[in-house]
Amino acid sequence: MRRSNHWEAQFAGKRVLITGGAGFIGATLGIRLTDLGAHVVAVDSLISEYGGNLHNLAGYEDRITLNIADVRDQFGLNILVRDQDYLFNLAGQTSHLDSMIDPFTDLEINCRSQLKILEACRQNNPGVRIVFASTRQIYGRPRYLPVDEQHPLNPADVNGINKLAGEMYHLLYAQVYHMATCVLRLTNTYGPRMRVKDARQTFLGIWMRKLIEQQPLQIYGEGQQLRDFNYVDDVVEALLLAAVHPNLSGQAYNLGGGEVLSLEALARLAVEVNGGGAVEKIPFPPERKVIDIGDYYANYTAFSQLTGWQPRVKLAAGLRATLDYYREHGQHYWNDDAPAVS
Repeated sequence: MRRSNHWEAQFAGKRVLITGGAGFIGATLGIRLTDLGAHVVAVDSLISEYGGNLHNLAGYEDRITLNIADVRDQFGLNILVRDQDYLFNLAGQTSHLDSMIDPFTDLEINCRSQLKILEACRQNNPGVRIVFASTRQIYGRPRYLPVDEQHPLNPADVNGINKLAGEMYHLLYAQVYHMATCVLRLTNTYGPRMRVKDARQTFLGIWMRKLIEQQPLQIYGEGQQLRDFNYVDDVVEALLLAAVHPNLSGQAYNLGGGEVLSLEALARLAVEVNGGGAVEKIPFPPERKVIDIGDYYANYTAFSQLTGWQPRVKLAAGLRATLDYYREHGQHYWNDDAPAVS
């Protein structure tokens, strides 16, 4: 589902650092960059709760340098950022529920560590071009739809607050230190290599596993919340565009999907694509209901007009490709008896 673009030649021979580089989006990005001729270093702690998985880099073990390190380690960051041309900052704790249960770990990873990364760059490589992966969660419960970049920022959970702080650090360093930083606010990203052991990364992951294992897809409440979705290849293209476009520094932009569905409609589409399955509605767990944001879908016009980016992969096609991937590789992702890095 990839396509060729003339601007991709800008990555040939460049040195690229990806934090969270063995994770879902990071590994997909690293593989794409390697195919474009870049020299990629993937940094990942490989802590099982955060989605890093060695199988995500299968076939590229000899072409991508994997550095097992934690973004909470300032000394390591100071060395890793040196001489890099691009930094894609994707490392993070993604679970909204975990952030409420253990807010201080979320603070360390999504807020304090982002400041460490920026300081490492400012002191050791201030010319590096940085793209930071933020989240729709910073908007909280939408006051209007679609949500554009002028929408008030009002996170509904600890994760959203810390991601917002991390984002603001990146924008501040662009303003004050003239560092080339750009922020993309991602919506529901899905596709091959996403975490499917549980719903820590995205509920779509556990749905893919349940379909293949012939278990029903569970929907909280009535499932009428509206969402938009981006296939991972489309997100990777947006990240690459954000890195090379000359007029994005110091700004934050929404990504979004072209199709908006209720969660129930999405579940039934997934069942149809799978060729079978069941959907069941269950009561909303109180701990999740209190941080649920209701309907959300994004206005991504600003980024689209500047870069020409559009989500190209249709939802049905993306779901089909994702299911095909896990039918072939599922044992590397949901074998609960094996380590996440198997």
